[in-house]
Amino acid sequence: RPRLRTSRARSDVRPSRGSRQQAARFEPLARDQGRAASKKRGEASSEARARGEDADDAPPSAMADLAKANEPVPDMVKQFVVYFYRHIREKNVYEILSMYEKSFPAISEKYFKASPWPHAEAVARFADNDHVFGLMYKELYFRHVYGKVTPTLEQRCESWDNYCALFDIVLQGNVNMQLPNLWLWDMIDEYLYQFQSFCQYRGKVSVKTKQELELLKQCDNVWNAVGVLNYLQALVDKSGIVQTLANERESRGPDASFSEREGYDHKASNVLTALGYFALIGSCRVRCLLGEYEPALLALDPIDLDKPGLFTNVAGARVSVAYHVGFAYFMLGRYTDAARHFNGALLFVNRRKVSATKLHGMDLLVKKQEQMYAVLAMCVVLGGGGSGGGSSGAANSAVMRALEEGVAAALREKHGDDVSRMSQGVVSAYDDLFSFGCPKFVTPEPPKIGGGGNGGDATATAIDPGSAAANFNEEAYRAQLKLFLADVGAASKLPTLRSFLKLYASVSVAKLASLMEIDEPTLREQLARMKEKTTVLQWNGGASALDGSPVCVADVDFDVDDADVVHVREAKIVKRDDEYFLRHIEKQNALMADLAPAKPLVYKGGNTLLAGA
Repeated sequence: RPRLRTSRARSDVRPSRGSRQQAARFEPLARDQGRAASKKRGEASSEARARGEDADDAPPSAMADLAKANEPVPDMVKQFVVYFYRHIREKNVYEILSMYEKSFPAISEKYFKASPWPHAEAVARFADNDHVFGLMYKELYFRHVYGKVTPTLEQRCESWDNYCALFDIVLQGNVNMQLPNLWLWDMIDEYLYQFQSFCQYRGKVSVKTKQELELLKQCDNVWNAVGVLNYLQALVDKSGIVQTLANERESRGPDASFSEREGYDHKASNVLTALGYFALIGSCRVRCLLGEYEPALLALDPIDLDKPGLFTNVAGARVSVAYHVGFAYFMLGRYTDAARHFNGALLFVNRRKVSATKLHGMDLLVKKQEQMYAVLAMCVVLGGGGSGGGSSGAANSAVMRALEEGVAAALREKHGDDVSRMSQGVVSAYDDLFSFGCPKFVTPEPPKIGGGGNGGDATATAIDPGSAAANFNEEAYRAQLKLFLADVGAASKLPTLRSFLKLYASVSVAKLASLMEIDEPTLREQLARMKEKTTVLQWNGGASALDGSPVCVADVDFDVDDADVVHVREAKIVKRDDEYFLRHIEKQNALMADLAPAKPLVYKGGNTLLAGA
């Protein structure tokens, strides 16, 4: 594994002029840090201007920094930076969360709807030129750039360098802050989104000029898949989160209450621990983007996915885990396990959509919800063994029986026609839903342009930028689609076999072959394939997400005895009232938990006064 870059930036936090006595009680955001390099450059520039030196004599990088530092800053941004920095210094998690979740989006929408925020160099003087705060501000700055405007190659590289510097400081163990889990999750989530965005950007070779291609060759180490995974693994190792979660699972020591206190510790910073926890989820996501599904599930083995944890308290993390774990199970053919994770996340998003309080990042959650519905529709059909039988056969599959009533009804409304088409063997229906529901796959290596990039393999086939197939992004998607459609095509003959099996309780192989007008070896091959497709692994508890026992998921099961007689068993749906009531009790408990912070209602009627419990 390549050695991580070490940040040499230093930071010294001094009290603001208006509150020197109060700020004297606070520790720096990063202990044992020297003065920031940006502060030195600013002082040097000020001295140069005082001496009357010509600015043209300065190097281009210094000129650029000077221009950024002299950028005008609106009063609203000044106030935001001052108070945001103060609350971080005071470790006031509630106020930090309020400003991050509400104030920053509100100011962005009002003043910077189609333009970036002021540069970090311009606002540094309002935060005592604190280097660590500057890195955190840049993280928000580049996130806004990615969300509102199209970032340039230079901005993409600067954002990568900023994440490297920020993570290096965290890995050095010098951070002295308490930050909201929501922000820390968003850091990891945005870090991976920008990695995915850069892979998509570099893959569009045909729309780039020769100059852009030459610049791109020099950025092979920027947003590299190995480097991204390297930082995620370093956060996991340095934080010791795997051992912490193991202690919690066995109820040993103070770690036994890790999830209960949501990772916060008044004696120490929560930044490294929470980032290490969310890095586990991030590793799963990267593996899914690379098409490595078993390693994606193994990455989450330290986390109990079937129990409440830190990820269930952050909406984005909860939905991300459900989507990527569900998709990994889907590509491994474990459709019941995929449906189980999708079902829980879809219920959560449905409940939050009708909540009185708008959830942070709700638009992204709704988009991910639509993708999960698309993949779930394929699970319903393939979870019946891909054996067709129309929508009724899919409705009786084990996957459909595992869904909650509200999720099943929404699925029928959104993709009822698609389910019918897939049940009839229409391959284009699978293609459409897969292209919509799958993640944006990436390749671990950049495209080899014009004979290869720096350090590229000389034997690799170079891509001609002018060719029609110069969109390198499609290669990863086509590879995954080809594997999926090959699996679907292997079951294309099974609907006919299923329809004949439903007519008999027992039938000889010879008679069944004559009815289907095929020879006996071909029939035995189709019977073996149908048995394989209708039997999947299902997780029933265990330390690893890859554990499971084989179960039949189709509405028709069969066995072939020694006398070459096929014995057919049709699955009977047994409605269990206990599961129905348990589901509604859980829904009631969830609603009561949402209403718990609300004030009790008081009703006045005549001489009677009733207070709501």
